[in-house]
Amino acid sequence: MPTATGSVSGPHSGHRNVFYGLSTCVWCKRTRQFLEEQGVAFDFVYVDLLVGGEREEAMAQVRQWNPALSFPTLVVDDAQCVVGAKPDQIREVLGL
Repeated sequence: MPTATGSVSGPHSGHRNVFYGLSTCVWCKRTRQFLEEQGVAFDFVYVDLLVGGEREEAMAQVRQWNPALSFPTLVVDDAQCVVGAKPDQIREVLGL
């Protein structure tokens, strides 16, 4: 089972990326795999593995960017957001 939060390092570290997902979501797994394959550095949060106040706080953070609270949600530099498994849009936003 994956850990609830953590960081993945990579050579593409010019942006602050936060990946919010669910540990059981196939689209979240595909998006995380894409980020790792592209060498993107990012922090991750599996919201379903958090409990209590941590989960509520993470959901509030996601809701700021994605009111539908759907996953995956990738927040870039606290300025842009990509909702869903959209490799082309992620490439564009990150300049890959």
